[in-house]
Amino acid sequence: MKAVWNGVTVAESDDTVLVEGNHYFPESALKREHFGFSNHKTMCPWKGQATYFSLLVDGEMNPDAAWTYADPKPEAEQIRGRVAFWKGVTVAP
Repeated sequence: MKAVWNGVTVAESDDTVLVEGNHYFPESALKREHFGFSNHKTMCPWKGQATYFSLLVDGEMNPDAAWTYADPKPEAEQIRGRVAFWKGVTVAP
C-alpha cells in the first residue's frame, strides 16, 4: 500500500493493518522528511488517545493529516506503532 499526498508518496508498505476502513502503516514505512509536529489529539472510546502529524510536501502543509495511537487500549494493540491517514491523502495499492 502507498499513502500519497500532493503527488508524493509519504508512506509505503506491504504490511498494513486495516481497522475501520483505514490502513495503518508501520512507523518504519514513513518518509519522515514529510512529517511534522502537530499538537492535535483526539480520543476514541475503544482505541484510546490519538496523536497527529502534519504533512509537508513541496512547501504545502496538510495539518493533522496522519494519526497514531502511541499507547492503544488492549483491544487495539494491533495498531501500536502504526500510522493512518486522512484529509486528502490517497491510500491505495
